[in-house]
Amino acid sequence: MKDSVAEEHLYLGFSHQYRDSIFPLHTSISLFLLSYCDCKLFKVFLVPTGEDVDDQFVTKNLLGDLEVHLISRCQLPVVVQSCCLPAVFVKDGKFCRAGLSVVLRHIIQKTYEANPSKKDVLELLGFKKTCLKACAEVSQWTRLCEISIPLAVEGFLTASPERCQTIPPDILQLERKLGEPVRVHNDDKIRRQKLQQQKADAKAAVPVLGKETTEEGKTVEMHEHPLPSLELSIAFSKLLVQEVSDAVNREAPHIRRTKTSDLPLLDHVFAEGLYFTLADLVLLPCIHQFLVSSKKQGKSLVNLPLISSWYRRVQEVPGVKKAAGKCNMELLQLPELMSAPEEQLQDFSSIPDELEEENEDSHFIGGPRPTMTKLMENGIEAKFSPHPCPSWTLDWTNLPSAVNPGEGKMSRDRALRKQQQLNNLVAAVTKLAKPGDVIVDFCSGGGHVGIVLAHMLPSCQVVLIENKELSLMRAKDRSDELGLNNIWFIQANLDYFNGTFNIGVALHACGVATDMVIEHCIKARAAFVVSPCCYGFIQNTVKFKYPRSHQFKEVLSYKEHMILCRFADQTAVQLPPERRLIGKQCMGLVDLDRAWAAEERNYSVQVISMEPESCSPKNNMFVGIPT
Repeated sequence: MKDSVAEEHLYLGFSHQYRDSIFPLHTSISLFLLSYCDCKLFKVFLVPTGEDVDDQFVTKNLLGDLEVHLISRCQLPVVVQSCCLPAVFVKDGKFCRAGLSVVLRHIIQKTYEANPSKKDVLELLGFKKTCLKACAEVSQWTRLCEISIPLAVEGFLTASPERCQTIPPDILQLERKLGEPVRVHNDDKIRRQKLQQQKADAKAAVPVLGKETTEEGKTVEMHEHPLPSLELSIAFSKLLVQEVSDAVNREAPHIRRTKTSDLPLLDHVFAEGLYFTLADLVLLPCIHQFLVSSKKQGKSLVNLPLISSWYRRVQEVPGVKKAAGKCNMELLQLPELMSAPEEQLQDFSSIPDELEEENEDSHFIGGPRPTMTKLMENGIEAKFSPHPCPSWTLDWTNLPSAVNPGEGKMSRDRALRKQQQLNNLVAAVTKLAKPGDVIVDFCSGGGHVGIVLAHMLPSCQVVLIENKELSLMRAKDRSDELGLNNIWFIQANLDYFNGTFNIGVALHACGVATDMVIEHCIKARAAFVVSPCCYGFIQNTVKFKYPRSHQFKEVLSYKEHMILCRFADQTAVQLPPERRLIGKQCMGLVDLDRAWAAEERNYSVQVISMEPESCSPKNNMFVGIPT
């Protein structure tokens, strides 16, 4: 086993114990994954939310074979204090990972790096290693697993007996997800194999049990229970590192000729589809607590046949029962459930589904002119404030090479445009910044903005927040080369940063991310300098509804606003000039709506075009200051 390069500390929240779990459930989930991976690479700390915690009581219960320490919130490293738990911090370093999905994925990666023979652990990250990688604001699935289900179960366990009579909507949402057809890589081949198996089963089916004589005269046993489905065979052959039988793999000619549209759909075996992934390990402690509580209250699970089947199936996965035993989780042995009669089933379609985004109008016909005309008739046109310092520029030739974006894998032209973009943002930030300010570079990527700011403003603390680990590691390498001491790195989704700061900055925050950054700044009463991007990706989410401002809401519907967003992306240099002009006007209108929404919350906001405008097709920039 390889030695760890630097000791990493894992900080987990602790509010209380209930039955065989530690709460919040994010902590129980983290401990369960550590046990499943048999990972002891981290020094684990529990961070109590209250003051009166019995050290001996906590550490000897529910923690498996892990050595766990107690630490108060005020004793945490300063950068960790700015994050929601769970969080991982490299001791004596500047790099923090925060949020459940980011931390769990890191535990898996570190376990595999320390012991490459644990390929089953790495497989938890799924196809292309993307399981729970997308942030909860844009991924319904990540939100359901990471946020909605844990909170729903915690609420169910603490609710009054009257409120416990109904199944939480998010649990029913999971039941519905488990009933949806599975889409996986190479599913065409698997669906053909399923069709072949179905035809073989139909041919072999007989009305009575017992023995049957084949055409060759051989006697075969007929069993009451059918053979495992193809999906089960494939799922568990992967878990047990076995090959699916040749009989399953070979396809008859008529099967190969079958149209894809005529192939049978695949059923769920595990939470994300056919294969056991991190999502199953996240959901298991939560669903376990819900089922235990439901059983104690004598509730029927007839409305949850798919969750019940999933719960039983997960227990068959090698290592799950052992990990549960380490964490003192007494897994239930549930009976097989058949779907209830229709009159007993809850009508899932009537359940209000907050996760379903309002995308029914996502396919638009026609151009933006009617919408723009409608706004003009109501006195609304794109407005751009004059640039405060259009000719200001950094002295790039005399800056250290690690500061220059051209040091990355960029062409000379692209590096020049990136410098021009940075000139605009850095000029605006330096006008706002004061010694001692905390400046947060949201969606920092490789750190082009944050590193320049940390170098130019040594009296300010700069924090880079980015969800992609590789991008943030490149930024850290550049910072180390420069010897910067006023910079922190946080790998997290925006929602997991809750620190105080004075200025928020983002260069080309994609789609809804622009609104997330502005919202973070408004809540912190911080100034912001933000350049939007990817207007075509804007859509209603759980937290953000469009249009944003009262003025726009009075004039435009959601569909009309989306038309502006789609055409705001029509600014590429290869497009005709007239089309680019319309795209720029649509960008201005979308951003005017955002600016007015911020002004409704006591901000002064300017929408400015970067100089020169050729520095980027997405050349708008907000400068917002609390009033």
